[in-house]
Amino acid sequence: MNWLNKLERKLGKYAIPNLIVWLIGAYTIGFMLYAVNPGIMGMLTLSPYHILHGQVWRLVTWIFMPTETNLIFLLIMALFYYQLGMALERNWGTFRFNVYIFSGIIFTIIGAFALYGVYYVLNYSVYAAVPGAAAAVSSTMSYGFSVNYINMSIFLAFAVMYPDMQVMLYFIIPIKMKWMAIVYGVLIVYNIIMGSGSQRVSIIMSLVSFVVFFLSTRNLKRYAPHEIHRRQKFKAQMREPRPGSGITKHKCAVCGRTELDDPSLEFRFCSKCEGNYEYCSDHLFTHQHIRRS
Repeated sequence: MNWLNKLERKLGKYAIPNLIVWLIGAYTIGFMLYAVNPGIMGMLTLSPYHILHGQVWRLVTWIFMPTETNLIFLLIMALFYYQLGMALERNWGTFRFNVYIFSGIIFTIIGAFALYGVYYVLNYSVYAAVPGAAAAVSSTMSYGFSVNYINMSIFLAFAVMYPDMQVMLYFIIPIKMKWMAIVYGVLIVYNIIMGSGSQRVSIIMSLVSFVVFFLSTRNLKRYAPHEIHRRQKFKAQMREPRPGSGITKHKCAVCGRTELDDPSLEFRFCSKCEGNYEYCSDHLFTHQHIRRS
C-alpha cells in the first residue's frame, strides 16, 4: 500500500479524528428529523435526478438518513459501532480509517449515478414521453442507498481483524465476531439476490473498500508460481543434511555406514525385521533378521 503511505504523508493532517462519532451524530440528527417530520426524509435521499437538477445537498444529506427508527435499537447500534469504529481508528490510524469510510461513501455515490444512467438509457423513451417519470424513478431508487451498508463494511473489517473476539449481542448473547460475520455474509447474499437494484448497487459499492482492505492485509505474493516453487525448493533443502554437519539421514544397522561415507550407497528398510532397521545395499539381503520376541 505504498500509494496510501504517500497519500497519508501529503493529506494526513486533514484527516478527521473520531470520524465514527460524526457518523453516529449524523444518524442521530436524521432520527430526530424523522421523528419531527417524516416527510422531510424525501429531501435528504441520494437521488441522482434531483442532484443533477440543482439539489446538490443530497450528496451529503443521504448520510443523515436514520439507520433505525426505534430509539432503543438506535442507541444499541450507536454504542456498538462506536466501539468498532474507535477500535479500527486506533489500529489503522485516523487517516486510514477516514479513507476506508469515505471511499465507501464515494463508491456508493458513484454507483447511484451509474445505476440511474443505466435506467435512463433503457427507459429513455418513457422518461421523454412522461414528464416527471425520471424524477419519480430516481426518488424511489434513492431509498435503497443507505449508510447501513457502510456500517456493515465497518463490522466486516473489525471481524477480519478480531475474528475470535467475543461480544455480547444485545448485551445478552455471547458470540464471537467470526460467527456474526458469517451471519452478515448470508444476509448480504440474500439482500443482493432479493433486494432492489439500488440495494444491490449500494451493497456492492459500499463493500469495495472492504475488499481493498481485505486484499491489502493478505500477502498475495505467496501465491505466485515462482514463490511457491521457491518455498518447495527451500523445504527440500532443509530436509537435506548440511555438508560437514555430521548429520545423516541413513545408517546401515550392520556396518554403520552412512550416505556421507559413500554417496553411491542405497539404503532400504527391511520389512521382515521387527522395528525400524535400515540397511545398505551390501547388507539388505545378507543380514540376520531381528526378532524382538
